[in-house]
Amino acid sequence: MFRVGIVSSIRPLSNPLIVQVAARRFQAPSFRSFSQLRPNVLATLQRRASPLPSSGFKTQSRTFLTDSAPVVVRPTQAQAWRRYGITAATVAGTIIAVNAFFNRETRDSLSAAEQAYLHESFMYAGGGLGVTALVARSLFKSGAAVRIMSANPWVVLGVSLVGSIGTMMGVMYTSPENKVLKHAFWLGFNVCQAATLSPLFFLSPAILSRAALYSAGVFGSLSYIGATAANDKYLYMGGPLLAGVTVVALSSLAPMALPLGMRGLAVAEAISLYGGLAVFGGFILFDTQKILHHARMAETGTVPRDPMREAISLELDMINIFIRIVQILTMQNRKK
Repeated sequence: MFRVGIVSSIRPLSNPLIVQVAARRFQAPSFRSFSQLRPNVLATLQRRASPLPSSGFKTQSRTFLTDSAPVVVRPTQAQAWRRYGITAATVAGTIIAVNAFFNRETRDSLSAAEQAYLHESFMYAGGGLGVTALVARSLFKSGAAVRIMSANPWVVLGVSLVGSIGTMMGVMYTSPENKVLKHAFWLGFNVCQAATLSPLFFLSPAILSRAALYSAGVFGSLSYIGATAANDKYLYMGGPLLAGVTVVALSSLAPMALPLGMRGLAVAEAISLYGGLAVFGGFILFDTQKILHHARMAETGTVPRDPMREAISLELDMINIFIRIVQILTMQNRKK
């Protein structure tokens, strides 16, 4: 459960791509003020009476200013629909391929208790992700994201760790009978996640929407595989995944703490991005099967029934996958 604090809390704040986009946004008013000087320059040139008549000069100057190729070429509607179709086909093909590879041995149908427990866990996970997105957007619009990015990253990391881990432990160890306090910790956990994710809104909405679509496809396909696979098939992955997330966390913090060269930074970034995708994809399989295992234990009275606690793990998997897909898409967009 502690995999959230180090891995997902600092990455939106330490991402240089987000800092560059934010800096460009802050410089936008200066470009607008510079462009306001252009009519005065043209009027001055026109008053200096070149041999060309005034009407001809206006025509040529207008042609000079407007006939150049646009900097940003927007795709046509047909091209946009083609891209959406390719994206949907890629997601669907990935789901089918992953299901065929990981889910060769399916289990019997879920019992009523397992279905109810799994449904409630995913309902809390979806609600928590929705709260996180709405609060992060509100913080971005209010300017809190700028203040977070301008603060000391180590202070932000410490505060986010304390807030995220503290509220997460509150959700885990508060009794399900104490619904008011447990929901308060759950809301606090999602607010802490929103505060660390709010700088992502400096990026293009197209990148964020594509990353959300890809993340939903990965999350949905792997959770479906975990729910329909044979009982306890992926529960053995807990130990290797814990070791993997430790390596991913260290690779995320290495550029901030160690004087690495360019090659070392590239290796650490690759481990954090692509290794993180593999590790948290495995956590989706593990956490889904753990929910079903706890559902069977709760049915016999061995453990208390606590779907909100299970939802925290699912939210962390989704958030970490989303962050990495956003960064991969941003890097690809810069190379174009």
